[in-house]
Amino acid sequence: MSDPIVDVGPVAHGGHCVARLDGQVVFVRHTLPGERVRIRITDRSSSFLRADAIEIIEPASGRVEAPCRYAGQCGGCDFQHVDPAVQRALLGDVVREQLRRLAHIDWEGEVEAVEPSSTGWRTRMQFAVDEAGRPGLRRHRSHEIIAVERCLIAHPDLPEVLGRSWDADSVEAIVSSTGDRLLVTDASIPDDVEAAVDGVVAVDGTVRGGKGSVVEQVLAADFRVSGSGFWQVHPDAAATLVEAVVEGAQVEPGDTVLDLYAGVGLFTTFLADEAGEDGVVLSVESDRGASRDARRNLHDLPQVRLVGETVERALGQGSLGESVDVVVLDPPRTGAKKAVRGIAGLEPRRIVYVACDPAALARDLAAFDAQGYRLDGLRAFALFPMTHHVECVAVLVRR
Repeated sequence: MSDPIVDVGPVAHGGHCVARLDGQVVFVRHTLPGERVRIRITDRSSSFLRADAIEIIEPASGRVEAPCRYAGQCGGCDFQHVDPAVQRALLGDVVREQLRRLAHIDWEGEVEAVEPSSTGWRTRMQFAVDEAGRPGLRRHRSHEIIAVERCLIAHPDLPEVLGRSWDADSVEAIVSSTGDRLLVTDASIPDDVEAAVDGVVAVDGTVRGGKGSVVEQVLAADFRVSGSGFWQVHPDAAATLVEAVVEGAQVEPGDTVLDLYAGVGLFTTFLADEAGEDGVVLSVESDRGASRDARRNLHDLPQVRLVGETVERALGQGSLGESVDVVVLDPPRTGAKKAVRGIAGLEPRRIVYVACDPAALARDLAAFDAQGYRLDGLRAFALFPMTHHVECVAVLVRR
């Protein structure tokens, strides 16, 4: 059977667009709405197909020549073939569609650009290593490793991993906003590479040489982040999100504030400044490594109390009190479905929800609506250029 031709419809969540083939839905990668393309089926299920565009018969405006030689092979990027401004428009369409479909919310905003807005932005890169010892990235929805010699979205100051042979399953390269450089791997490190980094950490977290952490600077504050601990990968993401969260939270002196899924204390630090010495900020994080870093990062803020529990357990046990003024949450990609009722039960006047998945966000906004909280504002940021990922900051108030 020859590769079929389809007319491409709207963008969908996940880096692909929707088409139809003989009445069946097809999710097509490497294309744009309005294009006519030849596709190759890559996966079949009972309800839909997955496919790659292999020939562009009628291109759409916004299509550009992909700058990366590995575009269409490795699964790290979705939109190398799309002009950056059009990428943001597509992301906006995705956010709108998810909010409308899952939460019955009409959002007319736009996805905001954050520089750098195309390449050279990713400050944390984890490379898989193939059987020949070559580092690379995995093909989309596959364990296959595509060996690469250069990654265009990688920050130019990352430790030099590519172009070398590694005897390990993976090598993670990190560069911080202060210039600290770290490698996380179980491989032996070439002498010239080890001399050029500030530390080497094993995959299990053991410090093998030099420092086991980096220092990240956000506005006027410094944060220690150990090993592979979570930190935003775009160099301007942390400051962008802090400013949006503080603006949305409208914390007043003396307030009691919850920072849920708090990590190493990024939002906690600035929320504590807003609450002042007469306020209280409860910083809730269950990951032990992040909690250790948070203890170091927040030690000079007496109004902060660290809670080393999962958010769901802390809410269920009542250890966060009976009422609070403001809640900030930055849950994992799966969202905060199990925490919504507990958060609403504390009756905060404002909730600020930081989300990296618009579908999970929309689902949870619908759940908050059922608990009496309506969406008061939402901003979206293109913090992962060339990919389908988008970060949102939603503000909710009691109805």
